[in-house]
Amino acid sequence: MTESPREPSIFSRIIAREIPATIVHETDTVIAFEDVAPQAPVHILVVPKTARYATVVELAAGDPALLAELIDTAGRIAADRADGSFRLVFNTGEGAGQTVFHVHAHVLAGSLEEGSLAH
Repeated sequence: MTESPREPSIFSRIIAREIPATIVHETDTVIAFEDVAPQAPVHILVVPKTARYATVVELAAGDPALLAELIDTAGRIAADRADGSFRLVFNTGEGAGQTVFHVHAHVLAGSLEEGSLAH
């Protein structure tokens, strides 16, 4: 698990409502919002409200129930915004394009645009 003394991530700042976002789903533990640079017609980020986990591997080891909630949320979003078919992407580590070290899932549906899924 990652306990970071660094500044809050952009996702922590969205959760705190310091940065605006188009929120599409929220519970006590998870928030989902539209990506500001979408790579597909549907591109939603699903983020746990805790900044305790930097990667999906850490989340799976530390709180599998929260990981299951993220995946369930992704499925509900895809059912609501697409035909239920979707890609679920977790970038894990800098070498895989992760730039925000607060675990999050990309829900992608529809035709993908050229480009990366860095976050």
